[in-house]
Amino acid sequence: MQRFVAARCIAVRIITIISACLLALYGAPAAMASDATAQTGAVAATAQVPHIALLLPVNSKIFGRHAAALRDGFRAAAKAQSRIPLPVREYAVSDNVTNVLEGYRAAVAAGAQVIVGPLTRDAVTALAFGEPVPVPTLALNVPDNTGRNPGNLYLLSLQIETEARQVAQIAWRDGRRTAVTLNGGSPVERRMQAAFAGEFMRLGGRVATDVAYAPDPDKLKAITRSGSAADMYFLALGYSEARIVRSYLGATPIYATSGVHAGDQGPLAGFDLAGVNFVDMPWLLEPNHAAVMVYARSKPLASMDLERFYALGIDAWRIAQLLLSGTRDIRLDGVTGQLTLGADGHIERELVVGRYSEGRPLATDPAPREPAR
Repeated sequence: MQRFVAARCIAVRIITIISACLLALYGAPAAMASDATAQTGAVAATAQVPHIALLLPVNSKIFGRHAAALRDGFRAAAKAQSRIPLPVREYAVSDNVTNVLEGYRAAVAAGAQVIVGPLTRDAVTALAFGEPVPVPTLALNVPDNTGRNPGNLYLLSLQIETEARQVAQIAWRDGRRTAVTLNGGSPVERRMQAAFAGEFMRLGGRVATDVAYAPDPDKLKAITRSGSAADMYFLALGYSEARIVRSYLGATPIYATSGVHAGDQGPLAGFDLAGVNFVDMPWLLEPNHAAVMVYARSKPLASMDLERFYALGIDAWRIAQLLLSGTRDIRLDGVTGQLTLGADGHIERELVVGRYSEGRPLATDPAPREPAR
């Protein structure tokens, strides 16, 4: 009996060693890694295997769809690459910060060489504030102001403030000097307006007034009186609000963020937004460009917002490869924009300028770009 037990133990050890070797060579199926982490939320008792970790809140009721779209883009970019240097493991977490940090520690303990995630601002803030960051980590949001930025932490996000500041720079280059802003009142729209106003005034411009949006014809007519001394409007509004307000603004130049871009919704919607200038990512404004067409399109998604997260997943994969290779001078012709590593680990995105023209949203000055490698 003792010999049988000893032989069985030896066999188990041999199988464990072989399994570890296979994992190192080919990687675990993504679903296996994801499921294990989702169930335990803790460090798995397995041998360390060098891998790329994808840490996303696919189990979150709030962020799950966005996380899934990002994951699909990440997978599509990996599939488009001829050779993958390390296997990918997916760590499915919730939007609970404690659970996310447990998943992060599990990835480190399991041998992750690069970690992509977290996605939510609270989780990124917790990571930046006090969690050890022992391996290069590409967070997919920006932290609250913590006063600390670990050396291994890199930040790539779809932050709306970045777009609003770029719009201010574009308007300034176009010769605009006095703006009226229209603010929809939601937290995101208030952040949009504040970022635009701050950058526009920093450049030397003046914000004559900030008008609260209301779908009331009399109040909308009053906007033109507020803007009589201005040479531009900035819409801190979403697509539906912008369609309503546009007809009251006359021929004064209008600028906005990607919030007004909901795709080609037909000529009626396009004419409602005629002349509105905005910014958005190449993935949506230059879909036929060679650098964008390298990557497979997602199945039809429910919103443009999810399309943007799918594109973010593509660029997250590409940056992860650069971090894995030791590259820190990051300059990438991305599908979410021209990407450059700036101060404090922030990866800056320069977006494409678009305009609603002849009933359609079009890139106004498509930049020549090389196909992705």
